[in-house]
Amino acid sequence: MTNPMRSRFCLLAMLGACMLGTQPCSRASEPAMDLSGQWQVLLDHEGTVDPGDVDPSDDFQPVTLPGTLRDQGLGDPVGPDTQWIGGVKTELWNQPKYARYRDRDHFKMPFWWQPERHFVGTAWYRRSVDVPAAWNGKRILLELERPHWMTTLFVDGQQVGQGDSLGTPHRFDLSDHLAPGEHTLTLGVNNSLNAIDVGLNSHSVSDHTQTAWHGIVGAIELRAEPKVAIEKTQIFPSKQGRSVRLKIDLVNATEQRRNETISVKVAQDDRVLGERVFSIDLAVGTSSFDGELQFTETPRRWDEFSPSLCHFTATIESTQDVYEDTFGVRSIETANRQLVLNGKPIFLRGSLECCIFPLTGYPPTDLDSWTRIIRICKEHGLNHLRFHSWCPPKAAFVAADELGFYFQVECSTWPNASTKLGVGEPIDTWLYRETERVLSEYGNHPSFLLLASGNEPAGAERGGKFLGPWVTEYKMRDDRRLFTSGSGWPSIDENQYHVTPSPRIQQWGEGLSSRINAKQPETITDYQDFVSRYQAPVVSHEIGQWCVYPNFDEMKKYGGSLKLRNFEVFRDFLDEAKMLDQAEAFLMASGKLQVLCYKEEIESALRTATFGGFQLLDMRDFPGQGTALVGMLDPFWDSKPYLTPEQFRRFCGPIVPLARMQKRTWRTDETFTADLEVSHYGPETLVNAEVRWTITAEGKTVASGSLAPQTIQAAGLRQLGRIEVLLSECKEAANLNLEVTIDTPDGPIANDWNIWVYSEQVDASNAEEVLVVHALDEEATSHLRHGGKVVLLANPRTVKTDVELGFSSIFWNTAWTGGQAPQTLGVLCDPAHPALARFPTESHSDWQWWELIHGAATMEMDSLPDSLRPMIQVVPDWFAPQRLGLAFEAKVEGGKLLVCSMDLQNDLDHRPVAKQMRASLMGYVNGDEFQPAEEVTADQVRELFRELSPLEKLFPTISVDSHQAGYGPEMLIDGDASTMWHTAWSPSPEALPHWLMLDLHKPITVAGIRAWPRRVQDNGRIKGFEVLVSSDAKHWQQVAAGTWPNDAAMKVVAFDEPHTFRYLKLIASEEVNGKAFTSLAEIDLDLVASE
Repeated sequence: MTNPMRSRFCLLAMLGACMLGTQPCSRASEPAMDLSGQWQVLLDHEGTVDPGDVDPSDDFQPVTLPGTLRDQGLGDPVGPDTQWIGGVKTELWNQPKYARYRDRDHFKMPFWWQPERHFVGTAWYRRSVDVPAAWNGKRILLELERPHWMTTLFVDGQQVGQGDSLGTPHRFDLSDHLAPGEHTLTLGVNNSLNAIDVGLNSHSVSDHTQTAWHGIVGAIELRAEPKVAIEKTQIFPSKQGRSVRLKIDLVNATEQRRNETISVKVAQDDRVLGERVFSIDLAVGTSSFDGELQFTETPRRWDEFSPSLCHFTATIESTQDVYEDTFGVRSIETANRQLVLNGKPIFLRGSLECCIFPLTGYPPTDLDSWTRIIRICKEHGLNHLRFHSWCPPKAAFVAADELGFYFQVECSTWPNASTKLGVGEPIDTWLYRETERVLSEYGNHPSFLLLASGNEPAGAERGGKFLGPWVTEYKMRDDRRLFTSGSGWPSIDENQYHVTPSPRIQQWGEGLSSRINAKQPETITDYQDFVSRYQAPVVSHEIGQWCVYPNFDEMKKYGGSLKLRNFEVFRDFLDEAKMLDQAEAFLMASGKLQVLCYKEEIESALRTATFGGFQLLDMRDFPGQGTALVGMLDPFWDSKPYLTPEQFRRFCGPIVPLARMQKRTWRTDETFTADLEVSHYGPETLVNAEVRWTITAEGKTVASGSLAPQTIQAAGLRQLGRIEVLLSECKEAANLNLEVTIDTPDGPIANDWNIWVYSEQVDASNAEEVLVVHALDEEATSHLRHGGKVVLLANPRTVKTDVELGFSSIFWNTAWTGGQAPQTLGVLCDPAHPALARFPTESHSDWQWWELIHGAATMEMDSLPDSLRPMIQVVPDWFAPQRLGLAFEAKVEGGKLLVCSMDLQNDLDHRPVAKQMRASLMGYVNGDEFQPAEEVTADQVRELFRELSPLEKLFPTISVDSHQAGYGPEMLIDGDASTMWHTAWSPSPEALPHWLMLDLHKPITVAGIRAWPRRVQDNGRIKGFEVLVSSDAKHWQQVAAGTWPNDAAMKVVAFDEPHTFRYLKLIASEEVNGKAFTSLAEIDLDLVASE
């Protein structure tokens, strides 16, 4: 099997042809024979077919190539016994709710696209060819642009070659096998992993994305070429751009050595940059020689803003055989922890390309398709694609070269789960073969900037022991690109750059302890501390992964062989939950939250001064691994209805204004401040640039200004100045918008941020006739029976729910993360509802909602009448849609009830958003507009909440000296002994003693306490303890002390006598293992009977 890709011209034709063309212009004596069209195919289910002795009566069927078996109705019907290539979570698939979809006659796969047919194994494709007499004495080559994937070729029953590349064409030299006349080609194609396991989840092979298609796509042709020819030329531009080093591979298929003259030329548009003639002694067989071509003209450099291409030709004078290629003069290196292109730092604004092609399942091989994809990326401000565990076809590189776009290519492997590196598996040697092929085939493309072996490898040192030598080998041989061991990991010393998941908002398994869910919103955070740990540039791995509700309108777009059966399942679930009419509202509300999360994700990266860039997962929905609806575009690269390219480009582009703000919510007695910066990786320095800013409320300008004209150097993060605005002019709660605009030669560039301001003077009180309660007790029920109004401000910890609520949208998807929190997609409300008249909001989550959602619990309302919709609804998980609410109203027992499960009672002086929400709800209930339409019973309401412990019924405030994110003090009285309070262990634990304090809000008589240690593991369990009580939190009295054994049993501490107090403090003075931590699952009080 031969290696290279060639373009051949006759000399006269070449002189008159367009040198920009990517297709060869063949002379009449060297035609190509197009083998597309009808073939015959035999599916070898048992692997028993002998292709060298195929019986003509065997069950061959007609098939059209290029194409796939399933597109033509061939293969096995998909069903419960289908052997998928890709991980299947059996315990998830076997859940009862999927039982009806596992039925053979009604099979629907909920976790990825579903083809109608599926075949894994070997199929034999056969056709006859008639070799013309004019090809006698020529080299005859067969090219298969993209078979899937391993090939074995027979000519007239004799095996002549094999191919195993996933990312490059398969080529066979048939010169010794195809004399003029008729011959039979029999081609075995095997798409299984039996011979070489590249990793069953690799996007090059997996049903999760590309799908395990079977067939051949792209060009299929025979070519006749001279026996003395140029096979391939590798072109290495010098760093200074004044010359190129050439490595020319030649073939001499004659029987004698030859002295040959080769003329080479490089041109750019109509300028000849350099020419040279080489004389070589050409041995029989294949050989190569190195040469250098100095330029006499200065070339234009290639980059994303000026994708200037050069055109290379090499001619063998004796045969007039011409080799033609294009390349770009550019250099890539690293300096000061940044990627440096042509001597200037660049910032990668990238997305993954996971081989997602919804009409076919396989990648297109035509230029127009790839031109469209890259143009859409550039419209969204991106300059980079990472091909996750696969390598695209030539057309992708050509499009990227012409448009100015940067690729990270991978060698078609995700060696994890089913295989690993460095343990003697076939993948070890295959990886080196595939790397050679990829570099040879695509190495001259300037868009091919970066190369990784694959994704997230397994093996010794997370694959690092095996991949260290791999990186060393290829970075020494090819300076046209940078090499890294793997995407995700390992970050080994040999890497020229690292791709690591650490610098991003949320990690796998982090749940509600991530920054976006556990810490108040701000725009300060960057990753400079992290990237400073490394000398090599850092690119953040698979950032984002923020989900949106399914867009069921997308289903009608699937007109190919792949069906959106997973969406059919999700639509069934929503319909059965009696909320199908809200599908569009769920999409729009969750989509706005998704964009908000991505905006902060991207801006956090842009705020990092020395950063290599980011790779989003993903601009598009990911169809597999459970169905990860992480895209702001659908799989067709079409925009979803809640975001335009122009809106996305405001915060993701070559030039992006930034504002560092300590917080998102402000008070009217404060001064708003923001430090303005710009991430400027545009084409040139901005001279005397004007920076303008405005703050508006409902479209009206509140404040505005401009900074002094300044020169903004390109290729970095630049500080612009600070703005300060007194907020005292805002007399009531308002949503403000800060917009920063920078004038550039190409027009103004702007970005904006929502902020909120709240008044200290807001009245959150209830009218005298309104009863505010924390549980629907007898007093509340009696008030309702008398036609009264009741507001139930439930303690969120008392809500009976298994749904974990968070501010962010769902990360990746709950199916493939084992239900990782949050399990919700933000809020949905009607801003025009009178209950929200005094609470500035849109219909979806924005940053002000963080304060309300943090610590809240969502009520599961499916047991209430179907017609009762929450006034503040939570968008549910599409895998388990429920009617979820944070606030609803109903008629109960003849009265009117409003129920809220957000904390609107604690620490309101320091929680202005909660105070404003309470004021808005109370204003509504106090007035005449409070007229609930739906009716429920008191028992139905009570069923939404669990029975409270004695301590919980006091609704105490709990404070602690220290806690780890996700292990806060609220866990101490959540009624769940599987959760716990734990002191901080990151970045380092603080020394003992540690304490927790209860504020009971009034004097209570108590006889003792009960405490539950953590159940699993003993880290942090309390050994030495002390109990103190106080009436004012200043003067303390010890009422108990002692030690506890190291076990999970409930600990009972009885006081010598009952004590009356408001505050109780439990001090942990010693840990069972002598460590600095403290943990506790639950705490309760033994109240004296009268309490």
